Amino acid sequence: MIGYVTLGTNDIARSARFYDAIAAEMGVGRMMEFDTYIAFGVPGGAPGVAVIKPFDGNPASVGNGVMVALEASDRDQVDRIHSIALAHGGSDEGLPGPRGDQGFYACYFRDPDGNKLNAFVMG
Repeated sequence: MIGYVTLGTNDIARSARFYDAIAAEMGVGRMMEFDTYIAFGVPGGAPGVAVIKPFDGNPASVGNGVMVALEASDRDQVDRIHSIALAHGGSDEGLPGPRGDQGFYACYFRDPDGNKLNAFVMG
């Protein structure tokens, strides 16, 4: 049902560097790009993530309780994505590790604008 999600940014170039690195780890790249908008993913593939300067011209801000979850291929990729996020200006919100007892393994981080994301794998 979800085609893509957008996350606000106040610095499109900084966001591009951050998401280019994570997208490359996940085997995708930019699928659409304009001066104020970049979408990452594969056309016709799984839902994508886009960064955008807000259309109304106001500064981008973080939505409390909003998080984008990126499905990783395995636990090692979860670990790598967390490291990549921190190396590209992100901040830690939860080290990689198991959560609960149902086989959920995840890490949590924020992008340089403060948007919360996680990378996870089930089983």
